[in-house]
Amino acid sequence: MLKDARIFVAGSRGMVGSAIVRNLMSHGYTNLLTPSSKDLDLRNQNAVNSYFNENKPNYVFLAAAKVGGILANNTYPADFIFDNIMIQTNVIQAAYENNVEKLLFLGSSCIYPKHASQPLKEEYLLTGSLEPTNEAYAIAKIAGLKMCEYFNRQHQTNFISAMPTNLYGINDNFNLKNSHVLPALIRKFIEAKQNNVSKVEIWGTGSPLREFLFVDDLAEACVFLMINYSGNETVNVGTGEEISILSLANLIKETVGYSGEIIFDTTKPDGTPRKLLDVSKLNAMGWRHQVSLNEGIKKTIAWIEENNFEMFT
Repeated sequence: MLKDARIFVAGSRGMVGSAIVRNLMSHGYTNLLTPSSKDLDLRNQNAVNSYFNENKPNYVFLAAAKVGGILANNTYPADFIFDNIMIQTNVIQAAYENNVEKLLFLGSSCIYPKHASQPLKEEYLLTGSLEPTNEAYAIAKIAGLKMCEYFNRQHQTNFISAMPTNLYGINDNFNLKNSHVLPALIRKFIEAKQNNVSKVEIWGTGSPLREFLFVDDLAEACVFLMINYSGNETVNVGTGEEISILSLANLIKETVGYSGEIIFDTTKPDGTPRKLLDVSKLNAMGWRHQVSLNEGIKKTIAWIEENNFEMFT
């Protein structure tokens, strides 16, 4: 990508989009298109078409999405499938109609079957049933990556897709009603310490295994793929390392400096038992993550403290 190329980052105010913007700026890209959701509702086809017609982006990072944890996905499945399908359909179609040179679509590791062999290889897609609690979101994301593949096949576009593992970091969502497990745990332990609460309750058994990637590492991978990869096959983006929810909770507890007790509510769902990505494909291209889980959690907590816990309100 030329440094003055017009680069549209869809979802630039979210955790992933803002990290991509930071990464692009650090690499000297100067012509970034970063409308907020208030300025451009990506669910509105006419608005998206008008924006592309007027701004003619050369490259698109499609990081916009409606996201949430188990509770949100299970409670609002219609919202998750509708919003995500509308967003990605409008942007991908507009990119094609306006001759965008290259588009990167961001999916999610939840697209893989619930009981697929581990670690999850890209070719396991659509070989089994999905995790019921986030099926609506997963189906939307599968539709997006398949849309990229089919547009390439029919229209000779250059649309690629990347499947990141569980993400966390700067600009994460810490709302306990719809956040993912890691930011939710960070908030719970920080508030428990601040309020001298004797115990922290966590959903499930603590046994599920999860992989976590610091969002700035994902941003670096996205720019890397935009520059170095073309093809119809999706690419997993992760660390290749996993940790149990119990061990994660203890790590965050220790990092925060909380001295109370951890209680697991085993009446609540665990979700997928294990979810580890096979990242050998991306590693073979020459990219590996740089930020360890321990370091990433410290960076996230430091950012929260620097912002005076404003994201907790």
